Amino acid sequence: MKKTLTISAFLLGLVFLTSPASAEGKLNIYNWFDYLPQELIDKFSAEHDVEVTMDTYDSNESLLAKLKSGVTGYDVAVPGDYMVQILIEEGMLEQVNASEFENFGNMDPDWVDVYFDPGRLYSVPYQWGTTGFMVDTEVYGGEIDTLEIIFNPPAELQGKINMLKDVNDVLNAGLRYLGLDRCNENPEDLKKLNDLLTNAKQHWLSFNSDGAKEVLVSGDAAAGQIWNGFGMRARAEKASLKYAYPKEGFTGWMDNIVALKGGPNLENAKKFMNFMLDPENAAMLTNFARYTAGVSGTEPFLDDDLKTAHETNLPASAPTPDFVPPCNDKVVKLYDRIWTNLLK
Repeated sequence: MKKTLTISAFLLGLVFLTSPASAEGKLNIYNWFDYLPQELIDKFSAEHDVEVTMDTYDSNESLLAKLKSGVTGYDVAVPGDYMVQILIEEGMLEQVNASEFENFGNMDPDWVDVYFDPGRLYSVPYQWGTTGFMVDTEVYGGEIDTLEIIFNPPAELQGKINMLKDVNDVLNAGLRYLGLDRCNENPEDLKKLNDLLTNAKQHWLSFNSDGAKEVLVSGDAAAGQIWNGFGMRARAEKASLKYAYPKEGFTGWMDNIVALKGGPNLENAKKFMNFMLDPENAAMLTNFARYTAGVSGTEPFLDDDLKTAHETNLPASAPTPDFVPPCNDKVVKLYDRIWTNLLK
């Protein structure tokens, strides 16, 4: 049967708003950009006789906004850890009871009783990783394992820094640099944060998430925030790029597959979730995305370079990744105010 992969947010959104529910044999995925290889889609499609379409987003907040706007028709999405908790609280997810899946036993035990979905009633692991930054060592050869690079950059990097267009990644980095708590609503602390970001912005080139790799590879930016897997892919194209593990700390995260409430193909959504718990399939995803699976038994199927890569193997000297739960509504509004001002 014909298998399709459609990457068109606007057009697919219109289809979902105006079309009846999909027929049997379909699966509509809403995922991050450049995060699922065609070969894996084809494999699932062939094994289950399912036609797959996919639409993409560039942040957890974009996903939430799209769902809150009333767009329907998606069966599965891939939110980050804190966003899973938010979507559960908003009643936007189907309870799938992943422990009943045939492949549930393959899940890494460390990722079963997670803070955002204890026991995995609503989600299964997709990939986990860290958010840090990279530096072109041909442009700057000094110490890079510090957030000074981002917020008080050396002359060689000034005006050449790309920041992710993500409120949490940027603000949490600033809070770590200042030694302040995350989910912070203290007015004095938030003033310090706002002043830090406003002053640092003069040294930043751009805010870009979906082009975070390309802007470094092209040389338009000499440093930039990036997710570690994206960073490994960037280094494969430009060997002088190096991923930093700042001593002040950095974000850890896990993306997860969830079934969206009211999706027209719930059974196919469950099949896909179970499919991604197979070690060989999880490894296919890891080999493409260059992060780490939350599934045991992937090692025999992984590319050799992943086993030793700097981006996926934290140095002994690196801090423990900081997984940040969702903040309360008051903090979210305060952060949004700072973020909106920063983007002006």
